[in-house]
Amino acid sequence: MTKLVRDLMHPGLLTCRPDVALGQVAVMLTHHHVHALIVADRDDGRPLGIISDYDLLAGEWLSVDRESLATMRKLTASDLMSHPIDTVEASMPLTEAAHILLEKDINRLLVTENGKPVGVISVSDFVSSIAKEEKPQRDTVADVMSDAILVCRGKTPLTSAARTMTQAGWRSVLVVDAKGKPQGVVSGKDLIPFVENGVNEKLTVRDVMHPALTIDIHASLREAAELMIQKHHHRLVVIDDSDPEAFPLGIISSFDIVAEMARTGSIWQT
Repeated sequence: MTKLVRDLMHPGLLTCRPDVALGQVAVMLTHHHVHALIVADRDDGRPLGIISDYDLLAGEWLSVDRESLATMRKLTASDLMSHPIDTVEASMPLTEAAHILLEKDINRLLVTENGKPVGVISVSDFVSSIAKEEKPQRDTVADVMSDAILVCRGKTPLTSAARTMTQAGWRSVLVVDAKGKPQGVVSGKDLIPFVENGVNEKLTVRDVMHPALTIDIHASLREAAELMIQKHHHRLVVIDDSDPEAFPLGIISSFDIVAEMARTGSIWQT
């Protein structure tokens, strides 16, 4: 039986007003443990756009320049939101929604039913569905991981790491020691607390990084998905358990898993 968007979506919408300050957006994202909010009209509740942790990261809010910081504090959700919102109907097959996410390189879609917003479906929802899938997975982490890794040393200034992440279009950077051993990860979510008050120029990635989650290259996709869901992470560092001290082999992200679901021949295509 073909699975539809309504079978996987999150019903209801987490919203904020367009005039909400970026600092308050950061607070709401952290409080609800989500990556994005729907920006809705304050009068009729009509969805106007989406603002995500990545939108906050992409702004120049990490600047230590006082003028830039003052400007950032005046910005609101409507200034940085992405619009128009990409939508899909609740009756659309999941595989088609997965293709849209991949083709447009976006993380979530607004779900409508007869033109009325009813929920959101995101990359995380797809990852969660794989973790719950009872069928054994035929593929391993090695088959779908990304070989490229964005890395830096622990002494790298936080502002430099943020700019590099923005320029490269990555949501995280792996922190390694002099021998290439993973020390931690800095993600967009780690940077959110600095949205409201800016960042001290002396701060380094070592000051804010969180432990790197690793997975063996031979692990199944289901194992990877389960670990992402349990730890609320969007990516895992791929290593070889037989040589854990060696430089990481790659990264597997939630997008890599969605791409596998969209592949011709995948169990999700049958």
